[in-house]
Amino acid sequence: MRKRKYCVGIDLHRNQFTYCVRYEDGEEKIGKEKIENLKWFAGRLGRHASVAVEATGNTWMFCQMLKDQVGRLVVVNPNQFKVISRSVKKTDKNDAKVLAEFLEKDMLPEVRMKDELNAKIASLTQTREKLVQLRTVLKNKINNIFAANFITLKREEMSSEKGLRQILSYRFNPITNVEIRVMVDQIRALNKSIQELDSAIEDNGSKMDGFENLKSIKGIGAKGAATMLSVIGDIEDFRSAKQLAAYIGIVPRVSNSNDTVHHGRITKLGSKIARTTLVQCSLIAKRYNSYLHDFHESVKRRRGGAKANIALARKFLEIIFRTLKNHWIFEDFTQFKLKTA
Repeated sequence: MRKRKYCVGIDLHRNQFTYCVRYEDGEEKIGKEKIENLKWFAGRLGRHASVAVEATGNTWMFCQMLKDQVGRLVVVNPNQFKVISRSVKKTDKNDAKVLAEFLEKDMLPEVRMKDELNAKIASLTQTREKLVQLRTVLKNKINNIFAANFITLKREEMSSEKGLRQILSYRFNPITNVEIRVMVDQIRALNKSIQELDSAIEDNGSKMDGFENLKSIKGIGAKGAATMLSVIGDIEDFRSAKQLAAYIGIVPRVSNSNDTVHHGRITKLGSKIARTTLVQCSLIAKRYNSYLHDFHESVKRRRGGAKANIALARKFLEIIFRTLKNHWIFEDFTQFKLKTA
């Protein structure tokens, strides 16, 4: 390729990718390569190339091959860049061309790429979430079978091995008995797998920057700290706690038209796992910290429990932001007392 500045848009798939090379004078070249030729392709680009690719399942590995070979690498957020998804001409060539054109104009919404450890722990937490969801589906199914037979199960009866044995002690008809036994076996297997993932998340999370800082906050355990850090990544990427809250998706939607400003529910555009973890940790923390407890109760009286929980999580995220930004380690979080050097 010529040694002049150019932009490259790439439409990435599992086994191949389509690229559009766009030069400053408007000249374009479009081609297609197999993923196995990526290393060869990356070597041809050079530091004078700017490359844009949409975030997909294999984008991280793709970027590892390109990041040291090109001048600029932009990973595009597909949720914010609708030009491709809503295009009436949806082809690989057109998608690559659109990426190259918008890259040239510097009009692409970027995704933050995490380092290898963060990415792997984030993958662990996502896998864990899917297993927890599957376990919940099975528990609900068992509960429905018992309810259909006018038997009410307590929540804790499906949360322990003793409770699962108690469930198996019930006798219905042969077909239902088989169904229940199979589901209980699957719940047991899922419990074991989730515990294994929890251990991996906690053990590897301890190697992350900021882990001990977050662990010093009463209410955040090893798994919670690793989960939050895997989502946050480098805290220096955020200028303020408000920007971090927007990234996680725990800020209200705002509609502004003329003189009317309307604030709606939270956006939920960020990580669901991070929001869930944040809310759970904040509700634990308020038991030990009078400031957080009083804040939650005050909002609860005025706006109800659900909104109070979100407000508390947002307040707690500000503490997390400052803790990571200032490298704080708490000696006594209940009194906001920091360890001294």
